[in-house]
Amino acid sequence: MTSALTIALVGNPNCGKTALFNQLTGARQKVANYAGVTVERKEGEFTAPSGRKVRVIDLPGTYSLLAMGPDEIVTRDVCLGLHNEVRPDLIVCVIDATNLRLHLRFVLEVKQLGRPMIVALNMMDATVARGISIDREKLAQALGLTVIETVGIKAGGTRALIEFIDSAATPALPVPASVPEDLHAEVRRLLDATVVMPSRTSAIDDMLDRIFLSPLAGLLILFTVMFVVFQAVFAGAAPLMELIKTGFDWLSAVAEQTMPEGLLRSFVRDCLIGGLGSVVVFLPQILILFLFILSLEESGYLPRAAFLLDKPMSMAGLTGRSFIPLLSSFACAIPGIMATRSIHDHRDRMTTILIAPLMTCSARLPVYTLLIGAFIPEQTIAGFLSFRGLVLFALYLAGISGGVLVSMVITWFRRDKTEHSLIMELPSYRLPNIRNLGIGLLERARIFLRRITGTIFAANTILWVLTTFPGKPVGATGPAIDYSMAGIVGHAMQVLFAPIGFNWQICVALIPGLTAREVAVSALGTVYSVSASGNEAAQQLGNLIAGQWPLATGMSLLAWYVFAPQCMSTLAVIRRETGSWKMVGITAGYLFVLAYIASFVAYHLTLALT
Repeated sequence: MTSALTIALVGNPNCGKTALFNQLTGARQKVANYAGVTVERKEGEFTAPSGRKVRVIDLPGTYSLLAMGPDEIVTRDVCLGLHNEVRPDLIVCVIDATNLRLHLRFVLEVKQLGRPMIVALNMMDATVARGISIDREKLAQALGLTVIETVGIKAGGTRALIEFIDSAATPALPVPASVPEDLHAEVRRLLDATVVMPSRTSAIDDMLDRIFLSPLAGLLILFTVMFVVFQAVFAGAAPLMELIKTGFDWLSAVAEQTMPEGLLRSFVRDCLIGGLGSVVVFLPQILILFLFILSLEESGYLPRAAFLLDKPMSMAGLTGRSFIPLLSSFACAIPGIMATRSIHDHRDRMTTILIAPLMTCSARLPVYTLLIGAFIPEQTIAGFLSFRGLVLFALYLAGISGGVLVSMVITWFRRDKTEHSLIMELPSYRLPNIRNLGIGLLERARIFLRRITGTIFAANTILWVLTTFPGKPVGATGPAIDYSMAGIVGHAMQVLFAPIGFNWQICVALIPGLTAREVAVSALGTVYSVSASGNEAAQQLGNLIAGQWPLATGMSLLAWYVFAPQCMSTLAVIRRETGSWKMVGITAGYLFVLAYIASFVAYHLTLALT
């Protein structure tokens, strides 16, 4: 059997590298971080026909090895063989065959490193469809490199690449010849010698761009897309959420009936089943949100949305380049903040990092869904629009508005008020690949469930201990939780939060909620299931709080979660990305102030109107 092999996929953004990675590795992949940095590390493996094990590293996309951002530094070091964790035997430089003018320059940069490499001429199906003719053999001869045609989105599209890797006894190629200093001139020479372009290669793209990039129609379409996304998140997930809830109801009933009364039954029913179940139920909503984001990214629409929003965002002191990091923050602020590395201007990057936590991440969905379900009536408007979906959309808009306001304030106070133009590549439109979407959703589900069984379970267990011990003294009156450690802390905190309508149970839930926003729901479930009668459980939390809380408290808590700094992981990433505790303090401070003011207004306005 031939020896194992490590290959590294490298290329410009939008070259189809991730699709190629998914095609090679399927679901046999994992995501982690490189040691010491927040750069995401994605790797998988496959077995070639000969039985050779191949480890595949998907390096961060970059336009140049000369850039000095964290992603580019990792990519450069891995390509040079200097990285301690990853030393590839072969570099596979993936290029978009429909856009060789841009991507060939990067090939020449990688070639200058003198490392073993081959070129994957990707998206050949789109190239043929556009009438572009590429002489692969001439291109390989001109580059002095092996060039292999691939189609990353189709089954069998990587066959030639796998065959090459499998057949090469030792794929360590000789060091390439020196490359001319004028890379742009060399690219022009290569194109003239190997590529024949039709008179019009992007008629469909041009037609769609006239619509999607229109200042009026384009913004209307973007607004409509976002509106549909948030409607689907609330309405489309309902059947699956009900199914999951029914399953945890059944498990809770089994624990109630089969286990003897005592601490163990309380832990299993209230903490294990009730606490985790109250968060797992929101998995369908999170996956629907990711499905839309991944689809928009794969289709090529997201960069156009960034271009379209460049002018409106400039009014808030940002460029369209901030759009994609901020949109990513709707899923989770952590990857959104990490994505700001693509913003080359330090001033714009810091501003984007500061406002990223205001974008309504998926972790807020459990809280929003719980409170909307408890206090907002289930009805439709105009016969088809969900009123609850409209409220959810309004909450997202409130977060966006807060981000715009904060950005405008930062722009007003900063000294450098110069504007920076937006230059970015607009990839071709394409239909999202079902396989890639499936793998992406599976990866997000795994990450969410790992948080459920790790951080959230640990937080629930600690909270259960705090709400159970030291226990109610003999002869004492009132609920037992009043005499627990959590009850004592919650009552003490209520002095600060009483003006915004928070009761002591909410104060208790805010503490573990600092680990992750969605923990607050399971924390409330744990608090109320411990303090409630035996027949009540965390799954009935919505009905319980609707009966015990005034409407003003529910509205206040909704407003709180639009702005509150309820995620320590986000603050930790801000520290790592900025290298500044001052930025962490500023972020946490202004978010707390905004949240308190918004909750105060929401609470007292609701009291006045009801």
